[in-house]
Amino acid sequence: MILDPVAPYQPSHFRIKFATSPWEQRACVALRRQVFCTEQGIFAGDDRDDIDAHAIPICALSSLGGDTDAVVGTVRIHEVAERPGEWWGSRLAVARAFRGTAALGAGLIQVAVSAAHARGCTRFLAHVQERNVALFQALNWASLDAVELHGRPHHLMQADLAAYPPMHDPEHGLVTFRRAA
Repeated sequence: MILDPVAPYQPSHFRIKFATSPWEQRACVALRRQVFCTEQGIFAGDDRDDIDAHAIPICALSSLGGDTDAVVGTVRIHEVAERPGEWWGSRLAVARAFRGTAALGAGLIQVAVSAAHARGCTRFLAHVQERNVALFQALNWASLDAVELHGRPHHLMQADLAAYPPMHDPEHGLVTFRRAA
């Protein structure tokens, strides 16, 4: 087998965890801006909103030589203050170069729901872009309603919490391995 000497580095595994350091948090914001503002044009300039003030950012980190080197995926979670136990996930984004890595989206969703479950979540919801509904359904989510948000078709979806055991240490998260989508 001949290896291409100019082939880009492809990490074999990723750590998915709460974004605890300032550089991770900044990289999550930058990735969201890249995906939702630049690529998809859903928001002009910035996608941040009032939820960011109390949301918990989660990041997917690639590694180079065993050390983390980049945030390649993100999602945020938050509990609704007026409805204790009801949690939401939003702004799930994966860097373009890593979108074929099925383990990233599934891992971000796993950490999001399992971490909320450990914090008293009794209902976990998300508005999911229509093109991603099949992924969520494969991960034990049910579509409750079709809705339009930001001029695009979405589904209001709910996670089956029985499929997401509580994760009590999301600051360390989990390691997931690269596999084709």
